[in-house]
Amino acid sequence: MAATAQPKITYTATPAQIEEMHDAFDAALAEARSTLGRTYPMLIDGVERFAAETFEVRAPADRALLLGRFPSGTKTDAEDAVASARAAFPAWSRRPYAERVATLRQAAETIRERKFRLAALLILEAGKNRAEAIGEVEEGADLIDAYAGQVEEHDGFVRNLDALDPTERNRSLLRPFGVWAVLAPFNFPHALSAGMSAGALAAGNTVVYKPASATPIAGYELARCFLDAGLPPGAFNFVTGGGGVVGAALTRHPDIDGVVFTGSKEVGLDLFKSFSTDFPKPCITEMGGKNPTIVTRHADLAKAVDGVARSAFGFSGQKCSACSRVYVEQPLHEEFVTSLSRRASELVVGDPAERDVYVGPVIDEAAVERFEAAVAAAAGGTIRAGGERLTAGAHGRGTFVAPTVVDGLPVDHDLFKRELFLPFVVVAPVSGLDEAIDLANDTEYGLTAGIFTEDPAEIDRFFDRMEAGVVYANRKGGATTGAWPGCQSFCGWKASGSTGKGGLGPYYVQQFLREQSQTVVVAPDDEDVDAVQAAGE
Repeated sequence: MAATAQPKITYTATPAQIEEMHDAFDAALAEARSTLGRTYPMLIDGVERFAAETFEVRAPADRALLLGRFPSGTKTDAEDAVASARAAFPAWSRRPYAERVATLRQAAETIRERKFRLAALLILEAGKNRAEAIGEVEEGADLIDAYAGQVEEHDGFVRNLDALDPTERNRSLLRPFGVWAVLAPFNFPHALSAGMSAGALAAGNTVVYKPASATPIAGYELARCFLDAGLPPGAFNFVTGGGGVVGAALTRHPDIDGVVFTGSKEVGLDLFKSFSTDFPKPCITEMGGKNPTIVTRHADLAKAVDGVARSAFGFSGQKCSACSRVYVEQPLHEEFVTSLSRRASELVVGDPAERDVYVGPVIDEAAVERFEAAVAAAAGGTIRAGGERLTAGAHGRGTFVAPTVVDGLPVDHDLFKRELFLPFVVVAPVSGLDEAIDLANDTEYGLTAGIFTEDPAEIDRFFDRMEAGVVYANRKGGATTGAWPGCQSFCGWKASGSTGKGGLGPYYVQQFLREQSQTVVVAPDDEDVDAVQAAGE
Protein backbone atom coordinates (compact mmCIF):
# COMPACT_ATOMS: atom_id res chain seq x y z
CA MET A 1 0.00 0.00 0.00
CA ALA A 2 1.37 3.45 -0.88
CA ALA A 3 2.19 5.69 2.05
CA THR A 4 -0.34 8.28 0.93
CA ALA A 5 -3.12 5.68 1.02
CA GLN A 6 -2.52 4.93 4.69
CA PRO A 7 -4.97 6.50 7.15
CA LYS A 8 -3.77 9.68 8.83
CA ILE A 9 -2.59 9.32 12.42
CA THR A 10 -2.66 12.35 14.73
CA TYR A 11 -1.52 12.86 18.32
CA THR A 12 -4.97 11.91 19.61
CA ALA A 13 -5.05 8.56 17.79
CA THR A 14 -6.11 5.49 19.73
CA PRO A 15 -4.10 2.25 19.84
CA ALA A 16 -6.71 0.64 17.60
CA GLN A 17 -6.19 3.31 14.97
CA ILE A 18 -2.47 2.60 14.67
CA GLU A 19 -2.63 -1.18 15.04
CA GLU A 20 -2.78 -1.79 11.29
CA MET A 21 0.33 0.35 10.81
CA HIS A 22 2.66 -1.72 13.01
CA ASP A 23 3.91 -3.90 10.17
CA ALA A 24 4.93 -0.80 8.21
CA PHE A 25 6.64 0.54 11.32
CA ASP A 26 8.57 -2.69 11.84
CA ALA A 27 9.88 -2.63 8.27
CA ALA A 28 10.82 1.05 8.49
CA LEU A 29 12.63 0.55 11.79
CA ALA A 30 14.64 -2.32 10.36
CA GLU A 31 15.61 -0.21 7.35
CA ALA A 32 16.52 2.78 9.54
CA ARG A 33 18.70 0.66 11.82
CA SER A 34 20.66 -0.56 8.80
CA THR A 35 21.84 3.01 8.08
CA LEU A 36 22.99 3.94 11.58
CA GLY A 37 26.41 5.37 12.32
CA ARG A 38 27.00 7.27 9.10
CA THR A 39 28.47 10.76 8.90
CA TYR A 40 25.95 13.27 7.58
CA PRO A 41 26.72 16.48 5.68
CA MET A 42 25.44 20.00 5.88
CA LEU A 43 23.66 21.20 2.73
CA ILE A 44 24.69 24.66 1.55
CA ASP A 45 23.56 25.88 -1.87
CA GLY A 46 22.46 22.30 -2.54
CA VAL A 47 26.01 20.98 -2.04
CA GLU A 48 27.08 18.58 0.70
CA ARG A 49 29.60 20.05 3.10
CA PHE A 50 31.54 18.35 5.88
CA ALA A 51 33.70 19.84 8.63
CA ALA A 52 36.96 19.08 10.38
CA GLU A 53 35.12 18.34 13.62
CA THR A 54 31.95 16.35 14.21
CA PHE A 55 29.56 15.64 17.06
CA GLU A 56 27.77 12.38 17.80
CA VAL A 57 24.04 11.71 17.96
CA ARG A 58 23.05 8.84 20.23
CA ALA A 59 19.70 7.22 20.96
CA PRO A 60 18.21 8.37 24.28
CA ALA A 61 16.73 4.89 24.75
CA ASP A 62 20.20 3.32 24.43
CA ARG A 63 23.11 5.70 24.81
CA ALA A 64 25.46 3.05 23.45
CA LEU A 65 23.69 3.22 20.09
CA LEU A 66 25.44 5.66 17.76
CA LEU A 67 22.90 7.04 15.30
CA GLY A 68 25.20 9.28 13.33
CA ARG A 69 27.81 12.00 13.25
CA PHE A 70 27.26 15.58 12.10
CA PRO A 71 29.57 18.44 11.19
CA SER A 72 30.37 20.93 13.91
CA GLY A 73 29.71 23.91 11.68
CA THR A 74 31.76 27.07 11.93
CA LYS A 75 31.04 30.77 11.58
CA THR A 76 32.28 30.49 7.99
CA ASP A 77 29.78 27.73 7.24
CA ALA A 78 26.96 29.90 8.60
CA GLU A 79 28.12 32.89 6.59
CA ASP A 80 28.32 30.81 3.40
CA ALA A 81 24.79 29.52 4.00
CA VAL A 82 23.50 33.07 4.43
CA ALA A 83 25.27 34.16 1.24
CA SER A 84 23.70 31.23 -0.60
CA ALA A 85 20.23 32.14 0.66
CA ARG A 86 20.79 35.79 -0.22
CA ALA A 87 21.80 34.90 -3.77
CA ALA A 88 18.75 32.62 -4.19
CA PHE A 89 16.26 35.14 -2.82
CA PRO A 90 15.57 37.27 -5.94
CA ALA A 91 14.63 34.33 -8.16
CA TRP A 92 12.61 32.49 -5.48
CA SER A 93 10.71 35.59 -4.34
CA ARG A 94 9.84 36.59 -7.91
CA ARG A 95 8.48 33.21 -8.87
CA PRO A 96 4.72 33.27 -9.33
CA TYR A 97 3.25 32.24 -6.03
CA ALA A 98 1.48 29.31 -7.69
CA GLU A 99 4.87 27.84 -8.61
CA ARG A 100 6.24 28.28 -5.08
CA VAL A 101 3.12 26.67 -3.67
CA ALA A 102 3.36 23.75 -6.09
CA THR A 103 6.94 23.05 -5.01
CA LEU A 104 5.97 23.14 -1.35
CA ARG A 105 3.02 20.85 -1.92
CA GLN A 106 5.39 18.42 -3.61
CA ALA A 107 7.58 18.57 -0.49
CA ALA A 108 4.55 17.69 1.63
CA GLU A 109 3.79 14.76 -0.65
CA THR A 110 7.42 13.62 -0.45
CA ILE A 111 7.15 13.61 3.34
CA ARG A 112 4.00 11.48 3.16
CA GLU A 113 5.71 9.03 0.81
CA ARG A 114 8.58 8.66 3.30
CA LYS A 115 6.55 8.97 6.48
CA PHE A 116 7.32 5.59 8.01
CA ARG A 117 11.06 6.03 7.53
CA LEU A 118 10.90 9.56 8.94
CA ALA A 119 8.83 8.36 11.89
CA ALA A 120 11.20 5.45 12.54
CA LEU A 121 14.10 7.88 12.74
CA LEU A 122 12.15 10.04 15.21
CA ILE A 123 11.63 6.98 17.39
CA LEU A 124 15.36 6.31 17.47
CA GLU A 125 16.62 9.88 17.67
CA ALA A 126 14.01 11.71 19.76
CA GLY A 127 12.64 8.77 21.74
CA LYS A 128 9.05 9.19 20.55
CA ASN A 129 6.63 6.30 20.69
CA ARG A 130 5.07 5.08 17.46
CA ALA A 131 1.90 7.15 17.65
CA GLU A 132 3.76 10.35 18.55
CA ALA A 133 6.34 9.80 15.80
CA ILE A 134 3.89 9.14 12.98
CA GLY A 135 1.68 11.98 14.22
CA GLU A 136 4.58 14.40 14.03
CA VAL A 137 5.43 13.44 10.46
CA GLU A 138 1.79 13.74 9.42
CA GLU A 139 1.67 17.16 11.06
CA GLY A 140 4.77 18.34 9.21
CA ALA A 141 3.21 17.54 5.84
CA ASP A 142 -0.10 19.13 6.84
CA LEU A 143 1.68 22.29 8.03
CA ILE A 144 3.33 22.73 4.65
CA ASP A 145 0.00 22.26 2.88
CA ALA A 146 -1.75 24.63 5.28
CA TYR A 147 0.75 27.44 4.74
CA ALA A 148 0.75 26.93 0.99
CA GLY A 149 -3.03 27.16 1.16
CA GLN A 150 -2.87 30.48 2.98
CA VAL A 151 -0.95 32.00 0.08
CA GLU A 152 -3.49 30.60 -2.39
CA GLU A 153 -6.47 31.72 -0.33
CA HIS A 154 -5.21 35.31 -0.35
CA ASP A 155 -4.15 35.34 -4.01
CA GLY A 156 -0.52 35.84 -3.11
CA PHE A 157 -1.46 38.56 -0.59
CA VAL A 158 -2.31 41.18 -3.20
CA ARG A 159 -5.39 43.28 -2.52
CA ASN A 160 -6.90 46.20 -4.45
CA LEU A 161 -7.72 49.26 -2.36
CA ASP A 162 -10.06 52.21 -2.67
CA ALA A 163 -9.08 55.55 -4.24
CA LEU A 164 -10.15 59.12 -3.47
CA ASP A 165 -8.93 60.27 -6.89
CA PRO A 166 -10.55 58.52 -9.89
CA THR A 167 -7.20 58.56 -11.70
CA GLU A 168 -5.48 56.51 -8.99
CA ARG A 169 -5.25 52.75 -8.86
CA ASN A 170 -4.16 51.54 -5.40
CA ARG A 171 -3.28 48.17 -4.04
CA SER A 172 -1.59 46.58 -1.05
CA LEU A 173 0.98 43.81 -1.39
CA LEU A 174 2.63 41.70 1.26
CA ARG A 175 6.21 41.11 0.21
CA PRO A 176 8.94 38.84 1.63
CA PHE A 177 11.69 40.23 3.84
CA GLY A 178 14.60 38.20 2.43
CA VAL A 179 16.63 35.59 4.32
CA TRP A 180 15.27 33.94 7.47
CA ALA A 181 17.12 31.92 10.09
CA VAL A 182 15.02 28.97 11.28
CA LEU A 183 16.14 27.68 14.68
CA ALA A 184 14.39 24.45 15.67
CA PRO A 185 13.96 22.59 18.99
CA PHE A 186 14.67 18.94 19.77
CA ASN A 187 11.16 17.96 20.77
CA PHE A 188 9.38 18.35 17.41
CA PRO A 189 12.37 18.25 15.08
CA HIS A 190 10.33 17.38 12.00
CA ALA A 191 6.98 19.16 12.38
CA LEU A 192 8.16 22.45 13.83
CA SER A 193 11.09 22.60 11.43
CA ALA A 194 8.78 21.92 8.49
CA GLY A 195 6.23 24.46 9.66
CA MET A 196 8.61 27.30 10.42
CA SER A 197 10.51 26.76 7.17
CA ALA A 198 7.35 26.43 5.09
CA GLY A 199 5.95 29.67 6.49
CA ALA A 200 9.06 31.54 5.39
CA LEU A 201 9.33 29.79 2.02
CA ALA A 202 5.66 30.10 1.09
CA ALA A 203 5.96 33.84 1.62
CA GLY A 204 8.87 33.99 -0.84
CA ASN A 205 11.75 34.17 1.62
CA THR A 206 14.78 31.90 1.59
CA VAL A 207 15.95 29.93 4.62
CA VAL A 208 19.02 28.97 6.59
CA TYR A 209 17.88 26.18 8.90
CA LYS A 210 19.69 24.94 12.00
CA PRO A 211 18.24 21.95 13.87
CA ALA A 212 18.78 21.18 17.54
CA SER A 213 22.01 19.28 18.06
CA ALA A 214 20.12 16.47 19.80
CA THR A 215 17.97 15.73 16.73
CA PRO A 216 19.78 16.71 13.51
CA ILE A 217 18.92 13.51 11.61
CA ALA A 218 15.29 14.63 11.44
CA GLY A 219 16.54 17.98 10.16
CA TYR A 220 18.70 16.43 7.47
CA GLU A 221 15.85 14.21 6.26
CA LEU A 222 13.52 17.22 6.10
CA ALA A 223 16.11 19.14 4.09
CA ARG A 224 16.30 16.24 1.65
CA CYS A 225 12.50 16.27 1.29
CA PHE A 226 12.50 19.98 0.43
CA LEU A 227 15.40 19.73 -2.03
CA ASP A 228 14.21 16.49 -3.62
CA ALA A 229 10.83 18.13 -4.18
CA GLY A 230 12.47 20.75 -6.38
CA LEU A 231 13.26 23.64 -4.05
CA PRO A 232 16.09 25.61 -5.73
CA PRO A 233 19.60 25.17 -4.32
CA GLY A 234 20.20 28.03 -1.93
CA ALA A 235 16.55 28.59 -1.12
CA PHE A 236 16.87 26.10 1.74
CA ASN A 237 20.22 25.63 3.48
CA PHE A 238 20.91 23.15 6.28
CA VAL A 239 23.67 23.84 8.82
CA THR A 240 24.56 22.01 12.01
CA GLY A 241 26.57 22.83 15.10
CA GLY A 242 26.31 24.49 18.48
CA GLY A 243 24.07 27.40 19.21
CA GLY A 244 26.98 29.41 20.55
CA VAL A 245 28.80 29.18 17.22
CA VAL A 246 26.41 28.53 14.32
CA GLY A 247 23.28 29.89 15.99
CA ALA A 248 25.03 33.07 17.09
CA ALA A 249 26.62 33.54 13.67
CA LEU A 250 23.17 33.41 12.08
CA THR A 251 21.29 35.65 14.50
CA ARG A 252 24.04 38.28 14.47
CA HIS A 253 24.49 38.26 10.71
CA PRO A 254 23.48 41.57 9.06
CA ASP A 255 22.03 39.71 6.05
CA ILE A 256 19.56 37.72 8.15
CA ASP A 257 16.30 39.63 7.73
CA GLY A 258 14.18 37.63 10.16
CA VAL A 259 14.45 34.81 12.66
CA VAL A 260 11.92 32.22 13.81
CA PHE A 261 12.71 30.23 16.94
CA THR A 262 11.12 27.61 19.14
CA GLY A 263 12.74 26.77 22.47
CA SER A 264 13.20 27.92 26.03
CA LYS A 265 12.00 31.23 27.40
CA GLU A 266 15.52 32.19 28.45
CA VAL A 267 17.03 31.72 24.98
CA GLY A 268 13.98 33.12 23.20
CA LEU A 269 13.87 36.32 25.25
CA ASP A 270 17.60 36.78 24.80
CA LEU A 271 17.16 36.43 21.05
CA PHE A 272 14.15 38.75 20.97
CA LYS A 273 16.02 41.49 22.81
CA SER A 274 19.26 41.21 20.86
CA PHE A 275 18.25 40.39 17.28
CA SER A 276 17.32 43.88 16.10
CA THR A 277 20.28 46.26 16.18
CA ASP A 278 20.38 48.98 13.51
CA PHE A 279 16.61 48.78 12.88
CA PRO A 280 13.69 46.55 13.93
CA LYS A 281 13.58 43.11 12.32
CA PRO A 282 10.93 40.39 12.74
CA CYS A 283 11.60 37.84 15.46
CA ILE A 284 9.00 35.09 15.86
CA THR A 285 9.48 33.10 19.05
CA GLU A 286 7.54 30.28 20.74
CA MET A 287 8.91 29.79 24.23
CA GLY A 288 7.10 27.09 26.15
CA GLY A 289 4.48 26.95 28.86
CA LYS A 290 3.41 25.88 32.32
CA ASN A 291 0.08 24.55 31.20
CA PRO A 292 -2.81 24.03 33.64
CA THR A 293 -5.87 21.84 33.60
CA ILE A 294 -8.91 22.59 35.74
CA VAL A 295 -11.24 19.79 36.87
CA THR A 296 -14.50 21.05 38.37
CA ARG A 297 -17.07 19.17 40.41
CA HIS A 298 -19.15 18.92 37.22
CA ALA A 299 -16.45 17.05 35.31
CA ASP A 300 -16.61 13.59 33.80
CA LEU A 301 -13.82 12.05 35.89
CA ALA A 302 -12.84 9.40 33.34
CA LYS A 303 -12.43 12.02 30.60
CA ALA A 304 -10.35 14.19 32.91
CA VAL A 305 -7.98 11.40 33.90
CA ASP A 306 -7.51 10.31 30.28
CA GLY A 307 -6.95 13.86 29.05
CA VAL A 308 -4.47 14.81 31.75
CA ALA A 309 -2.53 11.54 31.51
CA ARG A 310 -2.11 11.90 27.75
CA SER A 311 -1.05 15.54 28.01
CA ALA A 312 1.23 15.12 31.01
CA PHE A 313 3.02 11.92 29.99
CA GLY A 314 2.85 11.80 26.19
CA PHE A 315 6.42 12.09 24.81
CA SER A 316 7.58 12.07 28.43
CA GLY A 317 6.12 15.53 29.02
CA GLN A 318 8.60 17.10 26.60
CA LYS A 319 6.06 19.30 24.86
CA CYS A 320 5.62 23.05 25.15
CA SER A 321 1.92 22.30 25.61
CA ALA A 322 2.27 19.47 28.14
CA CYS A 323 -0.03 19.58 31.16
CA SER A 324 2.16 20.04 34.23
CA ARG A 325 -0.30 21.27 36.88
CA VAL A 326 -3.90 20.41 37.70
CA TYR A 327 -6.40 22.25 39.91
CA VAL A 328 -9.23 20.00 41.06
CA GLU A 329 -12.37 21.11 42.87
CA GLN A 330 -12.48 19.64 46.38
CA PRO A 331 -15.29 17.07 45.93
CA LEU A 332 -13.34 15.29 43.15
CA HIS A 333 -9.79 15.92 44.30
CA GLU A 334 -8.90 12.67 46.05
CA GLU A 335 -10.66 10.46 43.52
CA PHE A 336 -8.96 12.28 40.65
CA VAL A 337 -5.47 12.07 42.16
CA THR A 338 -5.91 8.41 42.96
CA SER A 339 -7.10 7.60 39.45
CA LEU A 340 -4.39 9.68 37.75
CA SER A 341 -1.69 8.10 39.91
CA ARG A 342 -2.95 4.62 39.07
CA ARG A 343 -2.93 5.50 35.36
CA ALA A 344 0.61 6.88 35.59
CA SER A 345 1.83 3.72 37.31
CA GLU A 346 0.25 1.53 34.63
CA LEU A 347 1.88 3.29 31.67
CA VAL A 348 4.53 1.20 29.93
CA VAL A 349 7.92 2.92 30.03
CA GLY A 350 10.64 1.64 27.74
CA ASP A 351 12.17 1.50 24.29
CA PRO A 352 9.74 3.50 22.12
CA ALA A 353 10.44 1.21 19.18
CA GLU A 354 8.32 -1.40 20.97
CA ARG A 355 4.67 -1.23 20.00
CA ASP A 356 3.27 -1.35 23.54
CA VAL A 357 5.47 1.40 24.99
CA TYR A 358 3.72 4.69 25.76
CA VAL A 359 6.45 6.60 27.63
CA GLY A 360 9.93 6.66 26.12
CA PRO A 361 13.11 8.21 27.49
CA VAL A 362 13.74 11.85 28.24
CA ILE A 363 16.13 13.39 25.76
CA ASP A 364 19.42 13.37 27.73
CA GLU A 365 21.19 13.25 31.08
CA ALA A 366 20.50 16.94 31.69
CA ALA A 367 16.79 16.14 31.60
CA VAL A 368 17.30 13.33 34.11
CA GLU A 369 19.14 15.72 36.42
CA ARG A 370 16.27 18.20 36.10
CA PHE A 371 13.84 15.41 36.98
CA GLU A 372 15.81 14.41 40.06
CA ALA A 373 15.96 18.04 41.18
CA ALA A 374 12.18 18.35 40.77
CA VAL A 375 11.63 15.19 42.83
CA ALA A 376 13.87 16.58 45.56
CA ALA A 377 11.98 19.89 45.49
CA ALA A 378 8.70 17.99 46.00
CA ALA A 379 9.82 16.75 49.41
CA GLY A 380 7.16 18.81 51.20
CA GLY A 381 4.37 17.06 49.33
CA THR A 382 3.42 13.47 48.54
CA ILE A 383 4.72 11.60 45.51
CA ARG A 384 1.66 9.59 44.51
CA ALA A 385 3.28 7.89 41.50
CA GLY A 386 6.76 7.68 40.05
CA GLY A 387 9.49 9.83 41.48
CA GLU A 388 12.49 7.78 40.39
CA ARG A 389 14.89 7.22 37.56
CA LEU A 390 14.44 3.78 36.03
CA THR A 391 17.68 1.82 35.79
CA ALA A 392 16.80 -1.88 35.93
CA GLY A 393 17.41 -4.03 32.85
CA ALA A 394 17.08 -2.25 29.52
CA HIS A 395 16.15 0.99 31.29
CA GLY A 396 19.75 1.23 32.47
CA ARG A 397 20.97 1.80 28.92
CA GLY A 398 18.96 4.98 28.45
CA THR A 399 17.57 8.08 30.12
CA PHE A 400 14.30 6.80 31.55
CA VAL A 401 12.27 8.32 34.39
CA ALA A 402 8.93 7.24 35.81
CA PRO A 403 5.77 9.27 35.09
CA THR A 404 5.32 11.24 38.28
CA VAL A 405 2.30 12.66 40.13
CA VAL A 406 2.81 14.94 43.14
CA ASP A 407 0.11 16.09 45.55
CA GLY A 408 0.09 18.10 48.75
CA LEU A 409 2.31 21.04 47.81
CA PRO A 410 1.25 24.64 48.45
CA VAL A 411 -0.13 26.31 45.33
CA ASP A 412 2.63 28.93 45.37
CA HIS A 413 5.34 26.24 45.26
CA ASP A 414 7.98 26.60 42.55
CA LEU A 415 6.84 23.36 40.91
CA PHE A 416 3.55 25.07 40.04
CA LYS A 417 5.48 27.90 38.35
CA ARG A 418 8.57 26.52 36.62
CA GLU A 419 8.50 24.74 33.27
CA LEU A 420 10.13 21.31 33.67
CA PHE A 421 9.70 19.62 30.28
CA LEU A 422 9.33 16.27 32.04
CA PRO A 423 6.66 13.60 32.74
CA PHE A 424 5.92 15.36 36.02
CA VAL A 425 2.58 16.81 37.12
CA VAL A 426 1.54 18.54 40.35
CA VAL A 427 -2.06 18.52 41.60
CA ALA A 428 -3.83 20.81 44.08
CA PRO A 429 -7.38 21.07 45.43
CA VAL A 430 -9.39 24.28 44.93
CA SER A 431 -12.64 25.60 46.36
CA GLY A 432 -14.19 26.46 43.00
CA LEU A 433 -13.73 27.54 39.40
CA ASP A 434 -12.82 31.16 40.16
CA GLU A 435 -9.96 30.15 42.43
CA ALA A 436 -8.80 27.61 39.86
CA ILE A 437 -8.73 30.21 37.06
CA ASP A 438 -6.87 32.69 39.26
CA LEU A 439 -4.23 30.07 40.04
CA ALA A 440 -4.06 28.90 36.43
CA ASN A 441 -3.35 32.47 35.31
CA ASP A 442 -0.77 33.05 38.04
CA THR A 443 2.23 32.27 35.82
CA GLU A 444 4.47 34.11 33.39
CA TYR A 445 3.46 31.68 30.65
CA GLY A 446 0.29 31.58 28.56
CA LEU A 447 0.42 28.80 25.99
CA THR A 448 -2.29 26.17 26.57
CA ALA A 449 -4.91 25.38 29.19
CA GLY A 450 -7.70 22.86 29.62
CA ILE A 451 -10.87 22.36 31.60
CA PHE A 452 -13.12 19.40 32.33
CA THR A 453 -16.71 20.25 33.18
CA GLU A 454 -20.11 19.29 31.83
CA ASP A 455 -21.46 22.76 32.71
CA PRO A 456 -21.49 25.01 29.58
CA ALA A 457 -21.48 28.15 31.73
CA GLU A 458 -18.22 27.07 33.34
CA ILE A 459 -16.67 26.50 29.93
CA ASP A 460 -17.69 30.02 28.90
CA ARG A 461 -16.14 31.53 32.05
CA PHE A 462 -12.96 29.54 31.51
CA PHE A 463 -12.61 30.62 27.87
CA ASP A 464 -13.34 34.24 28.76
CA ARG A 465 -10.86 34.53 31.63
CA MET A 466 -7.95 32.25 30.71
CA GLU A 467 -4.74 34.03 29.75
CA ALA A 468 -3.59 31.45 27.21
CA GLY A 469 -3.50 31.25 23.43
CA VAL A 470 -4.85 27.68 23.16
CA VAL A 471 -7.74 26.57 25.37
CA TYR A 472 -9.55 23.24 25.37
CA ALA A 473 -12.67 21.92 27.10
CA ASN A 474 -13.37 18.25 27.82
CA ARG A 475 -10.63 16.98 25.52
CA LYS A 476 -10.13 13.33 26.41
CA GLY A 477 -7.48 12.96 23.70
CA GLY A 478 -5.30 15.57 25.40
CA ALA A 479 -6.27 18.10 28.05
CA THR A 480 -3.76 20.70 26.84
CA THR A 481 -2.04 19.04 23.87
CA GLY A 482 -2.76 17.89 20.33
CA ALA A 483 -3.19 21.04 18.24
CA TRP A 484 -3.40 20.33 14.52
CA PRO A 485 -2.83 22.51 11.42
CA GLY A 486 -6.03 24.20 10.33
CA CYS A 487 -7.87 23.00 13.43
CA GLN A 488 -6.22 24.74 16.38
CA SER A 489 -3.89 27.73 16.16
CA PHE A 490 -0.88 27.31 18.46
CA CYS A 491 -0.36 30.76 19.89
CA GLY A 492 1.59 31.70 22.99
CA TRP A 493 0.59 34.64 25.18
CA LYS A 494 2.76 36.38 27.77
CA ALA A 495 6.19 34.68 28.02
CA SER A 496 5.08 31.88 25.69
CA GLY A 497 5.33 33.85 22.45
CA SER A 498 6.35 37.13 20.86
CA THR A 499 3.88 37.92 18.10
CA GLY A 500 0.34 37.12 19.22
CA LYS A 501 -0.16 35.04 16.05
CA GLY A 502 0.17 31.28 16.28
CA GLY A 503 1.64 28.52 14.23
CA LEU A 504 -0.86 26.09 12.66
CA GLY A 505 -3.34 28.96 12.36
CA PRO A 506 -4.67 31.29 9.64
CA TYR A 507 -2.40 34.28 10.35
CA TYR A 508 0.97 32.57 10.38
CA VAL A 509 2.38 33.19 6.90
CA GLN A 510 1.67 36.94 7.04
CA GLN A 511 4.32 37.24 9.77
CA PHE A 512 7.00 36.45 7.18
CA LEU A 513 5.85 39.34 4.96
CA ARG A 514 5.84 43.12 5.07
CA GLU A 515 3.33 45.44 3.43
CA GLN A 516 3.91 47.71 0.49
CA SER A 517 1.27 50.11 -0.79
CA GLN A 518 1.40 50.78 -4.54
CA THR A 519 -0.29 53.67 -6.32
CA VAL A 520 -0.39 54.27 -10.07
CA VAL A 521 -1.85 57.49 -11.46
CA VAL A 522 -3.36 57.12 -14.91
CA ALA A 523 -4.71 59.63 -17.43
CA PRO A 524 -8.49 60.12 -17.16
CA ASP A 525 -9.06 59.15 -20.77
CA ASP A 526 -7.08 55.89 -20.66
CA GLU A 527 -9.28 53.13 -21.98
CA ASP A 528 -7.58 50.31 -20.12
CA VAL A 529 -6.32 51.57 -16.79
CA ASP A 530 -5.71 48.06 -15.58
CA ALA A 531 -3.29 47.46 -18.43
CA VAL A 532 -1.53 50.74 -17.63
CA GLN A 533 -1.22 49.72 -14.01
CA ALA A 534 0.12 46.30 -14.93
CA ALA A 535 2.72 47.91 -17.21
CA GLY A 536 3.78 50.19 -14.37
CA GLU A 537 4.44 47.25 -12.09
